[in-house]
Amino acid sequence: MKLLYSKTSPYSRKVRLVIHEKGLDRLVSCVACNPFENTPELEASNPLGKVPTLILDDGSSLYDSPVICEYLDSLTTKRLLPSSGAGRWTVLRWQALCDGILDAAYNIVMERRRQAPKQSADWITQWKTQIRHSLDTVQGSLGTLPGRVSLAQLSLGTSLGYLDFRLSDLGWRHQCPELADWYEDFSGRDAMQNTRPE
Repeated sequence: MKLLYSKTSPYSRKVRLVIHEKGLDRLVSCVACNPFENTPELEASNPLGKVPTLILDDGSSLYDSPVICEYLDSLTTKRLLPSSGAGRWTVLRWQALCDGILDAAYNIVMERRRQAPKQSADWITQWKTQIRHSLDTVQGSLGTLPGRVSLAQLSLGTSLGYLDFRLSDLGWRHQCPELADWYEDFSGRDAMQNTRPE
């Protein structure tokens, strides 16, 4: 299998975290690409031209990080996402919230790349508010994280890492000191260290 990814994409990082945590490094070849350069292989594999995209051994492809993560999780018995029951919905809820934080953060990053007169201060304020409210919820819910590492923790680590990488001016660590402590511990994992954005 081949993963087309970007070194700075948080969605790609989440998939790469799954690969590392599950020990799938030998099954999945990770190929860095730039989705903004219309890479032919990426366009042929994903009509949206987005990363991450996973090309399967039969030539078909999967896209969207939750889909890819669930597929990769199905390849071994060491599951990051429970197959059923309340535990499954807890992990999926965490993933959805953390992906929402990523979406809002990514939108801010893209909006800030526009020329200053064309930027929407209202939209940026809205996205910042979404992030702050979500982080408050996350900090208050840390006790509901599964006891062992799951897709919930990987999603949370990805979103906080992206805030550090692209939006350090938000000051999320001061807003959520308990969450910052959690992240300091979690970010020491080998998978987190090996997938840091460049």
